Amino acid sequence: MPNASLDRSPLALAQSLIRCPSVTPEEGGALAWLAGILEGAGFSVERPRFSEPGTPDIDNLYARIGTRAPFLLFAGHTDVVPPGDVARWRHGPFAGTVENGVLYGRGAVDMKGGIACMLAAALDYLDVAGPDVPGSIGFLITGDEEGPAINGTVKLLEWARARGERFDHCLLGEPTNPDVLGDMIKIGRRGSLTGRLTVHGRQGHVAYPDLAENPIPGLLRLASALLAAPLDAGTQHFGASNLEFTTLDVGNTATNVIPGEAHGTFNVRFNDRWTAETLGAEIRSRLDAAAGRSVRYSLDLLPSNSPAFLTEPDAFTELVAGAIATETGRRPVLSTTGGTSDARFIKDACPVLEFGLVGQTMHQTDECVPIADLNRLTAIYTRVLAAYFAGRQADCSTSPSSP
Repeated sequence: MPNASLDRSPLALAQSLIRCPSVTPEEGGALAWLAGILEGAGFSVERPRFSEPGTPDIDNLYARIGTRAPFLLFAGHTDVVPPGDVARWRHGPFAGTVENGVLYGRGAVDMKGGIACMLAAALDYLDVAGPDVPGSIGFLITGDEEGPAINGTVKLLEWARARGERFDHCLLGEPTNPDVLGDMIKIGRRGSLTGRLTVHGRQGHVAYPDLAENPIPGLLRLASALLAAPLDAGTQHFGASNLEFTTLDVGNTATNVIPGEAHGTFNVRFNDRWTAETLGAEIRSRLDAAAGRSVRYSLDLLPSNSPAFLTEPDAFTELVAGAIATETGRRPVLSTTGGTSDARFIKDACPVLEFGLVGQTMHQTDECVPIADLNRLTAIYTRVLAAYFAGRQADCSTSPSSP
């Protein structure tokens, strides 16, 4: 059982995590600290480290208590983005300072605060349930969410499943609420596809355009073709897909030279109407139609590990939403907005929902979270655990969730 002398408040746990300088890809002591707390609470803990040529080695953590179904998995990441100019912070980014009821520090909301709440909830629940959990509780924590996301959650899931681990549901603690705790549950995410477009011309003197071929008008024509008509009008749970150009450039420092090439980069956040393959085919079709015989271009669509996905609302969704409503008085919206997260990997292992803190200060200078939100989120997670395992003490049996 948990160490009775440990300050297990979500504030104290969040401070301890924030004080570990785990700027991606550095572990910074965060996973080691977390492992010690979980082991002390009776969890079986392992720390696999994964490698890939050309990417940093990454420390990860997997913990489980219980051997039976159902298996509820908490997931998240301890790595954080760099703090930037430390002199611009009101308090040290790794000091875990409290001022006027607010905790400051890098990772306060994204997402060491969320992990602290999950940990506090699990410890609170074990105080009541005892070591013989009517099911299984797990933690799947990576140090590679803010980085390339190659040696983190995706490999940790493969490692766990190769050992026979099977999960029934997952709750990912990303900061999902736009304004107030209780606003939003993420039930899916849009996909992401990046393309690099090059229009080929022929370099020459601006005074002799007949001896050159300016690629810039062609690039503008192709870019306009991609932006002219919407990709779609949205689907039941997703808004419309959007394509945004992020660069249009030639790298030309001379004013009297027609460049030989012009480049554009775009990113598409797409809904569940598309896959990366079907979307790529649509983009090429539009470019071919606009290019005709007069524009020579090449397109490089970068490999994507970010598909659009949806967790269909079900009884687990209602359980989580009910816990949120009870503790906050707010009925959360079910949403698929925002960027990508590690849920895109977890969805292949089990149904996954995302719910965490308010994300207004994530990645910003003076990232912070009200202590009241930490306490309330812990209460929500504790209520989820109690409801998830309710009535199972007498009839739990070994199932495919067992290793």
